[in-house]
Amino acid sequence: MNNEQEQEQNQLTEQRIKKVQELKSKGINPYPIRYFPTAHSLELIENFEKYSSEQTIFKLGGRLHSKRVMGKASFGHIKDKTGTIQFYISKDDIGEETYSLFKSLDLGDQIGIEGYLFKTQKGEITLHLTNIILLAKCIRPLPVVKEKDGVIFDAFSDKEQRYRMRYVDLVVNDFVKETFILRSKIIAEVRNFFTKEGFLEVETPMMQPIAGGAAAKPFITHHNALDMKLYLRIAPELYLKRLIVGGMDRVFELNRNFRNEGISIKHNPEFTMLEAYMAYGDMESMLQITERLFEHVGRAIGKWPKLQYGEYEVDLTTPWKRAKYVDIIQEYTGIDFSKIQTLQEAQEKAQSKGVNASSCNSIWKVADEVFSEKVEPNLIQPIFITDYPKELSPLAKSREENPNYVERFEPYIVGREMGNAFSELNDPFDQRERFEEQVKQREAGDEEAFMMDYDFLRALEYGMPPTGGLGIGIDRMVMLFTNSASIRDTIFFPLLRPE
Repeated sequence: MNNEQEQEQNQLTEQRIKKVQELKSKGINPYPIRYFPTAHSLELIENFEKYSSEQTIFKLGGRLHSKRVMGKASFGHIKDKTGTIQFYISKDDIGEETYSLFKSLDLGDQIGIEGYLFKTQKGEITLHLTNIILLAKCIRPLPVVKEKDGVIFDAFSDKEQRYRMRYVDLVVNDFVKETFILRSKIIAEVRNFFTKEGFLEVETPMMQPIAGGAAAKPFITHHNALDMKLYLRIAPELYLKRLIVGGMDRVFELNRNFRNEGISIKHNPEFTMLEAYMAYGDMESMLQITERLFEHVGRAIGKWPKLQYGEYEVDLTTPWKRAKYVDIIQEYTGIDFSKIQTLQEAQEKAQSKGVNASSCNSIWKVADEVFSEKVEPNLIQPIFITDYPKELSPLAKSREENPNYVERFEPYIVGREMGNAFSELNDPFDQRERFEEQVKQREAGDEEAFMMDYDFLRALEYGMPPTGGLGIGIDRMVMLFTNSASIRDTIFFPLLRPE
């Protein structure tokens, strides 16, 4: 907003504040205590024939969307959560005082209207008002669509301002509200799916004495009474597996994770994650569940088997394609990391493909950089990447035929990782060795390496049955199904720098 626009906004705000003061001086409360609508706009439009014949008086609540003052009679529109409906108001019907109140109203004001239905000569369904009241004054003018040099533009199109003032974004951009309504439906269907599959929804700690379950840098806090450091959880995994040890054979949690990482179109430090664990399952079990989950959600919201994402038509029809981690890197780059013997060789191979991996301290971390930059963007149609190297998967079971690789997969769609799944490691001796290796990496400066969790090792020593585990990034799933380019378009209030 430039200085001229800001000055105009301030003047309009001052005018509206004066209107509030004038109403109060007349004994009118511009913010009444309560108001109870009896109907919504869409309901009245869909049931016009029934309701108009009964001459029933309806009460609606919403924002003043438009008004056309024409002497002693005027028209306007009210917008509520279901849509908009026209109303007709006449001074002869409601009296001088109330009609004057209507004329003083501004677009965006929260209003309550009462009246009966009829159709205008042009055939528009309209509410003939018997009363109108102000419920809350809109002090700051809402952004409006303006025309300049023959071009229509959105006066509230600045992305950062839309994220920062989501409450305004939701008012002026209907597509934003539709995205979040669809997000809610998607989450409900994820819950429905796992409940029908026999999983129990549980809750595990958000504040943990040890940050575990993922390779990520945690947020740190402090509990004063116990004088102890705590971490906002980066994943619920190790607690959910404790429940498997305890005999809760199928559990899932759908909640927030926190990672002290950068912000991008794919990352927000606070995000929603689904994790599910199934005793007597494995990687293959979770792979099949993943396919069924996406099919269930897609069908439930009318986006199956194909959907549009940006320029791509995505076909979710199952079964999805599979490719091994090493093989897919070789397919797109020509590098076979399984045959590389030294870190230097790996870095040189990466550099030859334009990938700077000089900060990586192992061959497989170089491979992961190459995968992220040269492979991941090409994985548009659904695909499971399987058989990850053991070094990159400290919580997954090794493959029996080749212990250097593990039973793990990640689903990719539109060039984006959608989740992660393992045949879960349940050998406490193997798990201890892997934790010890992670601790060495952490001591060498890797802030995302795992910490040693002795209590989790103790839980495994009581015996965890063969188990399959799955994590799905809910925000990324919502991005896919709502055709959203950024994760911030699917989170009501994404983290931003202070103004």
